[in-house]
Amino acid sequence: MASEPKSKYEPAFLISAYQDMLFYRRFEERVNQAYQKGKFAGFCHLHIGQEAVCVGVQKALRPTDYVISGYRSHTQAIAKGIDPKAVLAELFGKKAGAVGGKGGSMHMFSKEHRFLGGHGIVGGQCPIAAGVAFAIKYDEKDDIIVCYLGDGATNQGQFFEAMNMAATWNLPVLYIIENNQYGMGTDYHRVTSVDRLSKRALAFDMDHSEVDGMEVLKVHEHVSGIVAKMRKKPRPYLLEVLTYRYRGHSVSDPAAYRTKEEVAKFQQRDPILQLAEVLKKQKIATEDELKAWDKAVKERTAAIEDFADAAPKPEVSDLWLHVLAD
Repeated sequence: MASEPKSKYEPAFLISAYQDMLFYRRFEERVNQAYQKGKFAGFCHLHIGQEAVCVGVQKALRPTDYVISGYRSHTQAIAKGIDPKAVLAELFGKKAGAVGGKGGSMHMFSKEHRFLGGHGIVGGQCPIAAGVAFAIKYDEKDDIIVCYLGDGATNQGQFFEAMNMAATWNLPVLYIIENNQYGMGTDYHRVTSVDRLSKRALAFDMDHSEVDGMEVLKVHEHVSGIVAKMRKKPRPYLLEVLTYRYRGHSVSDPAAYRTKEEVAKFQQRDPILQLAEVLKKQKIATEDELKAWDKAVKERTAAIEDFADAAPKPEVSDLWLHVLAD
């Protein structure tokens, strides 16, 4: 059952968090449908089931903070301010895409919104995040950078090297492990010597903790506290968010390595359904209003797909753009 929110959460905040999660869920579902229809190809990793992480974290940040991620980052890019039309157009390889149709699913980017990717190399974002945090500290700003990574990335060498540098130099980087239980098709327990991935921070005397990633209010409250401390005293932090992906590793993965019962167990704690119960219990929204919001979101995602369908493809001459710098 959903836990009762604290009084500091005003109705407007709760509604916003719910509608954001709902939009991200429907957006990713439409992405999956478009892929099945052959509207684009290549790798595509969905964030369905993990919406509370994205929403809870982003609402604890401010626009000047940076975010960097791995390849499961469509909704994280949208949360940071990139137009969802540009995200879907990028998936479709269109010129109106976030990076002109050249990056695809794994490479969303926006300098304007300080979203630094979208990286296809597992763990490759970790040292980049440390570099950005070094720049923040050098410029004497009180911003931070959030670096999302998966549980599988915590076994990569660059993760440990980046953590060591961040800890040694007291860099304002918040490493967030989205532990959705599986690195591709492997249960993380099979390839990890510790029961909690956040314990990796012990090697670097780094602050660390865990939070339930299926409850958006818990994520928001926990991350808000971490961020507030980091702004006052820049230090790195390793947060393990316990979440779950409902779909396979990518859209081509049937996820035969886990049982239907396991998936159903996590779906009973669905972050959207949990917050819906809070809204109804506090008489902030009725069941009819929830259905109306869902209908509006579906209409919005349909319009986004229409835009991406109609958007022109890049010109052949665009191949030579951004190749060399004078």
